Amino acid sequence: GLTKTAALDGRQYDIAVGQIDIGNAMTDLAERMAKGVPQANGEIAVEPMIDAAVVGQSVLYMASLPLEANVLFHTVMATKMPFVGRG
Repeated sequence: GLTKTAALDGRQYDIAVGQIDIGNAMTDLAERMAKGVPQANGEIAVEPMIDAAVVGQSVLYMASLPLEANVLFHTVMATKMPFVGRG
């Protein structure tokens, strides 16, 4: 709700708001996922990762759009990552 509210409130001031949801980018924080983490079914499994540079490219893409365009919600994740919500 915060992203939607900020986007609506910012319109009158020409402020664009966007949200990036990042899944399993290779960072120090997510390093353990590459070694195996508990899954919804109770198994331990290695999760696919993406290079953190891919996230940077996504930010750059969003920032490079012309003023009349905006990405409100953007999800970037490893192609073979367990689906959203661990389904």
